[in-house]
Amino acid sequence: MDPERRRYIDWLLLCATFAAHVVDEASTGFLDLYNPAVAAMGLPALQFTFPVWITLLALAIAGLLILSYWVRRGTWWTVYAGYAFAFVMLANGIAHLSFSIHRRAWMSGAYTSPLLVTASLNLGIATVRRTS
Repeated sequence: MDPERRRYIDWLLLCATFAAHVVDEASTGFLDLYNPAVAAMGLPALQFTFPVWITLLALAIAGLLILSYWVRRGTWWTVYAGYAFAFVMLANGIAHLSFSIHRRAWMSGAYTSPLLVTASLNLGIATVRRTS
């Protein structure tokens, strides 16, 4: 398969996995864990209400889907966007799994985290192949 097409498909798969991850977090009470944690770190400005949090994540997913137009066209700057998207989602997935291990209980969002890690690695690899 053409490397550009592979990267485009992997971009879309990571968008879909990110959306599933948000549903996982929303349905398992992510903010009930997140808000007290950021408050304990002295970062109350990073606390969210559910409507604000879900709206911001929906806008992020919509924005990433809009960017897929330029990914499909092979626009040069989408290489950097691909690396950034893959890295952030990889870190997100690993963090959810790590905190689950640390707490010795599944953290909100941990059910889809292995998928998030896999999809992130796929996009990262497809982006590297596109540039080599």
